[in-house]
Amino acid sequence: MGTEFANKHIGCTIHNCEHHCSCEDYCSLDKIEVGTHEANPTKAQCTDCLSFKAKPGCGCK
Repeated sequence: MGTEFANKHIGCTIHNCEHHCSCEDYCSLDKIEVGTHEANPTKAQCTDCLSFKAKPGCGCK
């Protein structure tokens, strides 16, 4: 599956992710993994998309 597929169940505005749909603000994956970098997450900011993969050549770290 390429990034032209928009999974309307997973909205995404991270354009420098390899899985971002190239045509709309959706993810192109069938499912994503969500995790946390906190021991006890209490806010949305404490969560992370563990499926994120930087696009090649985007300069992201």
